[in-house]
Amino acid sequence: MHIGRLIREQVEAQGRTTSWLARELAYCRTNVYKIYDKKSIDTDLLLRISSLLKYDFFALYSEELRRSVANK
Repeated sequence: MHIGRLIREQVEAQGRTTSWLARELAYCRTNVYKIYDKKSIDTDLLLRISSLLKYDFFALYSEELRRSVANK
């Protein structure tokens, strides 16, 4: 799972822009693009992004964990 790519996809799916996310996070756009490039992310930042987008990114991790445990 590449969380940065998933965040970018959700931003676009909601018709939002990188500039919007940058403003809401009080980041510059360059830092948001760096988030999009990340395979992993700090949980506090992910919580902020989840709240802003009203999308549970943590559920994606839980689903991946369930699949991993089921395959063992």
